[in-house]
Amino acid sequence: MASVLADSARPVPASGYGIAGRRAVPVDTLTRLGITVAVLLLFAVSGGMLWLLGYNYEGLQGSALTKIHPSTYLVVLVFAWRSCTFGNPVGYVVNVTNRRPATALLAVIATVLLLVVIVRQRPGMAGMIDTFVAPALFVLVLSEDDEKTFARLQLVIHAVMTVNALLALFEFGAKHLVFPYRFDGAVFVNDPRSTALQGHPLSNATVTLIYVLSLLSGARSLSTPLRLALVGLQFCALVAFGGRSAMVLTVLLGSVYMLTRGVAQLRTGRVNLLAAALVTMLAALLPLAIMLAGYYGFFDALLERFVSDNGSANARVQMFDLFSRLELRDIIVGPDIDLLESTRRISGLEQGIENPIIRMTLYQGAFFTLLMFFGFALFMHEVARRCHPGIWLPMLGWLLIINTSESLASKTTLMTKFVVIALALYRPARAGAVSLSIRHSRAEQGAKRRAQTLESMP
Repeated sequence: MASVLADSARPVPASGYGIAGRRAVPVDTLTRLGITVAVLLLFAVSGGMLWLLGYNYEGLQGSALTKIHPSTYLVVLVFAWRSCTFGNPVGYVVNVTNRRPATALLAVIATVLLLVVIVRQRPGMAGMIDTFVAPALFVLVLSEDDEKTFARLQLVIHAVMTVNALLALFEFGAKHLVFPYRFDGAVFVNDPRSTALQGHPLSNATVTLIYVLSLLSGARSLSTPLRLALVGLQFCALVAFGGRSAMVLTVLLGSVYMLTRGVAQLRTGRVNLLAAALVTMLAALLPLAIMLAGYYGFFDALLERFVSDNGSANARVQMFDLFSRLELRDIIVGPDIDLLESTRRISGLEQGIENPIIRMTLYQGAFFTLLMFFGFALFMHEVARRCHPGIWLPMLGWLLIINTSESLASKTTLMTKFVVIALALYRPARAGAVSLSIRHSRAEQGAKRRAQTLESMP
């Protein structure tokens, strides 16, 4: 038995062969289908849509089982199924842990914190599962680098995000929300911003920010004109979502990246004339398009968000005052929930604490916050290592945007969406293909040298 576990624990290369040439267990069709459907549910099914189906995901009432997103349930089933088809469930767990150790560590930390939340009867049980366990499971089931699976995921992401943007623009123009955000069935009628498929304007803005930056520096399977067209569509949808921070970060980071790439291309001395003409034409027409859109009121809702933030900026200042009202012991291990809630109401923070680190420290204590931050940092580093270098652009945008709201300190699927986009749209070139390309290039160079030698001979 020990030898079997040891053999199963050895990492299997992406080529499909294990140690000593032993054939690896291929990913079966049902596993591919399960992962694809799980990602489709993750990106396309919001809490508002689930409410219409009788599934109270975002409220407080109803069964505790409905507080976990269906995509999380499905990825758990896929993980269990794959461990069985692998031939040795324990060996499969050891195998994927060896492939993604930081991911497994995050899952363990989140599970431990989940048990602590249950024992201490603190809020956030479902948050530990959807926010941290779910992305870890997705990364683990994707660790076998099955090319067919990633090709399907890329198609799903592009299709859903395109539909999401079109639906957002329809809601913006029609002044009607198809799947509005609901809390125990109640709709926030004072918030007219588009909700589309992601369910909440800020969730939409965050995912769109990540996707736009990924289109700029990733998504290499798409042609450049198609990527630019999708960027334009997503940018228009971003206005409809009304996310100020996401809009600023998209413009700032996207402009810096495009400028850097443009300068680097000019330094090579090789410029595509058609691309240069297209860029010049767009640069001339863009100011006119912005002026026309502003004249017809396209930016009114977004500008109103900049003028009046409904106390959001004041909340980010007031949240630091909460620490002065707590004892050191409460800050380390977490204060009494009733005391914290009353202190929040006194401080005027009924809408939430708009920073994940501050909120998690207040509710779970500094000790567990540092532990979770440690696991999160290692997890992000491991995900980035599995992507090609362009991942720095959406990664930077992601790390900046999550600090403008409660984000990871509450129940959210945003981190799962980020890691799926990163792993799918930033696939590095396969080692076999790169090796074949290098051999082919060397063969061509050798043939040229031989031809030049023959020509130089008398």
